[in-house]
Amino acid sequence: MFGDLKRFDNGTGSGLDWFRPWLDEIFQEGAADIRSVPRGSFPMINVGRTDDAVRVYVLAAGLARDDLDISVQDNVLTLRGRRDALPGEKEGDRKRPCFRRERFDGEFVRSISLPDGIDVERAEARCHDGVFEIHLPKREELKPRRIDVQAV
Repeated sequence: MFGDLKRFDNGTGSGLDWFRPWLDEIFQEGAADIRSVPRGSFPMINVGRTDDAVRVYVLAAGLARDDLDISVQDNVLTLRGRRDALPGEKEGDRKRPCFRRERFDGEFVRSISLPDGIDVERAEARCHDGVFEIHLPKREELKPRRIDVQAV
């Protein structure tokens, strides 16, 4: 009875994959996707917190350390930069026609809110193989402090 429905199965992994092109058509480029981060957001980031610091990992394959500008103002971390087109993607000032594009080029800006108590003066950033690690230590007075119990 339901055997004819099998022909509509396109073999994709997610049950909502059929819905994504429809949403993309309605909302166009730059609109929020049904996932937590809009598709095409660059660079991707992971944020973690310990007792001592907040660490931000910026996954930016293809960017050199000088291609990313990192700033903090009013507890907002801003990542700003530019990613150039891949060699062979452009002919003069025009992009070549493409069947599918998942990597964009051009300017980008990402901003994330940070928790209160970050010591911006001691912040550090490192880059290795396209992964930027930003270490944002907490101010000393906000770090947990162990209190020893004395015997009486």
